[in-house]
Amino acid sequence: MTPPNSNFSKITYFNDGRTGKFLPHPLARTHIDDRGLQFSDGIYEVIAAENRRLIDEDSHYKRLARSLKAIQIPAPASEKSIHVIVMELLRRNGLQDAMIYIQITRGLAKRDHYFPKNCVPTLLITVAPLKKPNAAEIKNGVAVMTMPDLRWQRRDIKSLSLLPNMLAKNQALPAKEAWLIDGGVITEGCATNAYIVTAKGAVKTHPKNNLILGGVTRETVLMLAKKNKIKVEEKPFTLAETLSAKEAFFTNTTAKIVPVVKIDGKKIGNGKPGEITQKLMKIYNDYVDKITKA
Repeated sequence: MTPPNSNFSKITYFNDGRTGKFLPHPLARTHIDDRGLQFSDGIYEVIAAENRRLIDEDSHYKRLARSLKAIQIPAPASEKSIHVIVMELLRRNGLQDAMIYIQITRGLAKRDHYFPKNCVPTLLITVAPLKKPNAAEIKNGVAVMTMPDLRWQRRDIKSLSLLPNMLAKNQALPAKEAWLIDGGVITEGCATNAYIVTAKGAVKTHPKNNLILGGVTRETVLMLAKKNKIKVEEKPFTLAETLSAKEAFFTNTTAKIVPVVKIDGKKIGNGKPGEITQKLMKIYNDYVDKITKA
């Protein structure tokens, strides 16, 4: 049964290790003993498509492969095969602009904490209409709240286990996002990477290590910033530094770049999207346009 008012695919791809099939979404069902259900034993990846072009596709596949290797799950399909499946899903669902969700679990096995031998991974791919950034939020900026970072120490793995993220995001309502604090520094958001712009105009963000998920959009934005002579500092920053910053923003695959104008109820800078943030938004949008209009 498809959940009411859902935004799922009409057609989904599902392969439980036996046969890969394109199915009506309600019929794409896994077994109760799938380790993704029992242990969150799996990883996922999200890719944005615009005009049937996949944004930073190769970088997403590289991160997918890295996450699989980190938790010792063999790739259930090649990058080329996944690309073919994704493009066919876009066609069957009649979508030009879409959010592509790829999920891989260790597969079906007797419930046991030890990795099962000869377990065949389960591959699930869905597509849904791409939720474009809210125009008012892009123009006026959004508010975020800070929360303790309660996640495990391998946040660089795009794990299915997102319970701490969900708890923090819901506790932060009605703010748009929760920025997480670990050891006195802001690591990232529940589903975003976090940035501030210093008094000297440098874009500052947490270094890429095991304490954050290295966002694909993050890598592109930092590359574009450097290319356009905007100074980048990949260093930890505190809440106090954030509150005294000129600007702040966050990024992710679907939202792209979103200005942050208020944190924990306090204005950042003049309380409006800043000059550097707006410049990066234009640069990034131009970058996407070159891909989608090629």
